[in-house]
Amino acid sequence: MTITSRSDPQMNSWRDHDFRLVPAAVAGWAGALGGLQLGWWVAVLTGALAAVVALVLLICGRRRFVGAGGALLLLGLVAAIPTAARIHDAEHDPLASAAVRGTAALLRIEVSERPRPIHRAGYADQQAGARSVAVPAVVEAATVDGQAVDSTGRVLLLAPVAGWGALLPGQEVTATGRLSSARGGDLTAAVLSVRDRPVDVGPAPWWQRAAETLRSGLHSLCSVLPEEPAGLLPGLVIGDTSALPQQVEQEFTASGLTHLMAVSGGNVAIICGAVLLLCRLLRAGPRLSAVAAGVCLLGFLVLVGPEPSVVRAGMMGAVGLLALALGRRGSALPALSFAVCVLVGWDPAMAADFGFALSVFATAGLVLIAPKWADSLARRGIPPGYAEGLAVPLAAFVVTAPVIAGMAGTVSLVSVLTNVLAAPVVAPVTVLGVLATVVGPWWSGAGHLLIRLADPEARWLITVARHGARAPGAVLGWPGGWLGGLWAAGLMILAVVALRFRRLRVFVAVGLVVVLLAVVPARVLELGWPPKDWAAVECDVGQGDALVLATGEPGRAVVVDTGPEPGPVDECLNRLGVDRVPLIVLSHLHADHVGGLSSVFEGRAVGAVAVGPGRAPAWAWQQVSAEAAKHRVPLVELNQGRRLDWPGLSLDVLGPRYATTRSPALQDGTMINNSSVVLRATTSAGRVLLSGDVELAAQADLLAGGVDLTADVLKVPHHGSKYSVPQFLAAVRPRAALISVGAGNGYGHPSKSTVDVLGALGALITRTDVDGDTAVLPGDGGPVVARRGEPRGPPH
Repeated sequence: MTITSRSDPQMNSWRDHDFRLVPAAVAGWAGALGGLQLGWWVAVLTGALAAVVALVLLICGRRRFVGAGGALLLLGLVAAIPTAARIHDAEHDPLASAAVRGTAALLRIEVSERPRPIHRAGYADQQAGARSVAVPAVVEAATVDGQAVDSTGRVLLLAPVAGWGALLPGQEVTATGRLSSARGGDLTAAVLSVRDRPVDVGPAPWWQRAAETLRSGLHSLCSVLPEEPAGLLPGLVIGDTSALPQQVEQEFTASGLTHLMAVSGGNVAIICGAVLLLCRLLRAGPRLSAVAAGVCLLGFLVLVGPEPSVVRAGMMGAVGLLALALGRRGSALPALSFAVCVLVGWDPAMAADFGFALSVFATAGLVLIAPKWADSLARRGIPPGYAEGLAVPLAAFVVTAPVIAGMAGTVSLVSVLTNVLAAPVVAPVTVLGVLATVVGPWWSGAGHLLIRLADPEARWLITVARHGARAPGAVLGWPGGWLGGLWAAGLMILAVVALRFRRLRVFVAVGLVVVLLAVVPARVLELGWPPKDWAAVECDVGQGDALVLATGEPGRAVVVDTGPEPGPVDECLNRLGVDRVPLIVLSHLHADHVGGLSSVFEGRAVGAVAVGPGRAPAWAWQQVSAEAAKHRVPLVELNQGRRLDWPGLSLDVLGPRYATTRSPALQDGTMINNSSVVLRATTSAGRVLLSGDVELAAQADLLAGGVDLTADVLKVPHHGSKYSVPQFLAAVRPRAALISVGAGNGYGHPSKSTVDVLGALGALITRTDVDGDTAVLPGDGGPVVARRGEPRGPPH
């Protein structure tokens, strides 16, 4: 979408926009949203009110209000009758009442969208990643408690990846599972939890099979690239982030670039714009150009899939192309309003979809606000191209920030800058990716060439996202939900209005200074963190372990365990200023201790990776071995009695005192925990005992072996679980006990009994779910503990 500046004066005023369809779009959206959130009667009430207003406009209004009144009357009646009826039917669907009882059901369903992977952090011997998928579907037939029920509503299936992840829209399958209530706010009648594979799988439509072939071909073409750009390109082109590393996805979210991986109006504008530009070069007429762009648009929508934001973008693109074919220009706002009217009337559930809201608001900001701001910047001497480059991301940020704040409970402070830096490469990488997707199956050489040409742009976006996410204070917490969104919207409106008046700008400037003084020192600059002369830091990595031991050289530290997934341990090391890691010790190979290994290598020199004698689970050993080989660092084994020394730090290996004779496939979680490497670190703050996840048997072995366990600081075993021998804790006699545990974890960690024993021993107890990163530093009378705060949220 191009932004007109002062060179196109007729678009510089809101008076030049056609607002006649806006009231209808607002009424239809408000009626559907109110009905979904509060009940079907709200849709009736909203629709009736809209119809009354429309009749007043038609009877008493001027001729120019006839179009607006007619559209408003139509949408009011739609909201009051069909929309309310559909919401009422969903609320009273037989599956909804059965879901309240948790009844088992047999459903014959038709898949309505591509299955969405559900990412989970690693734990125990379960590898991080997508182990299940969410499958939106429509019920064709249902049997509950052996009785057929009359339901044609929507359901959401939570199912294993195996067998379900490859389903396509339009396929009919039979599923058996247990019903549970939907979260509400949409037309979903119930959620079906499925454990088995689908049966009686029907064929997918030919166009869906063709689209899946093209999508698979794109992934195959991207395999010639390194992991990160290979996973990012399908996300940029078709919104498929299944191969995107979790750390990159988190960085895009923190830097305000996650919208680039959600196919929406921007992608449609790029694709249609490229086709129209080609048609213009070939001297094709407006109608032929619109038809060619429409054909490409339809193919692109089938390729991507029928997600709500994609359908909305396609609808608006189609309306815009129709306006072009009919010779009507400057119709972006009517096209947007018409798209909202049609889509909300066709599927009321879109009214509650955050992606739909973000897409609509972003488009409205680009149509209504960005041109005026670009013109204002141009009048102040900024070249038009640069003025548009600044106005577009700024307008998008202003109109979408309230939605994002309410949805995610965060506000990105770097999103405007990162979007400005990313903007020049978004269109080229999208066009190259789409061309590679289409050409690749027939001409692999050309497809690989196009992917190679898109590689630098993808790497640039990763670089921008990574540096944006690592900027101090890139993301600030904000109240979530509707109230948080309204607060953010109020502040945005107040700031924008105030900036229009010279006298009020002083108050805005004072407000910004107050925010900087209050927020920047505490949240951005993080004065006082890390504390001077820190000896050890327990990183907050959620439900997992990661501990950093300082050496006598600034920026050089030993890392013991790496948490459940990439990202958190990397952030912790960045905060500590660690850029050299002579040794990474993995106490054992459970996922919550090795899942973040790859991110320790990001921008750091690593000397070696050390493990104990355990080799289970097998997938984790293979992953650790592959990561070490990838970075060409040695993989060494630590055995009892070994000592390692650096300036200011020494490590003594105290355990494990036995090695299991069972094969990795036969080892259970307790055996793997008991094979943990137990270390005693001698630091500037005193002794620190690092106990991995040792449980009862391993703790008893250490006690029976007469090992000197005394330490000033104890890294509490197994996240403070109940499997700790009181005599073991008493033998350590710690002054401070560090518990690494995730907020809201489902394991009951830490156990009250373990915490009570430590408290009775007089230990100062810290928990990462409450205190965040926790540092140990030398004090006059022994070790001193400092807490950073800002604990990591519940696991997703």
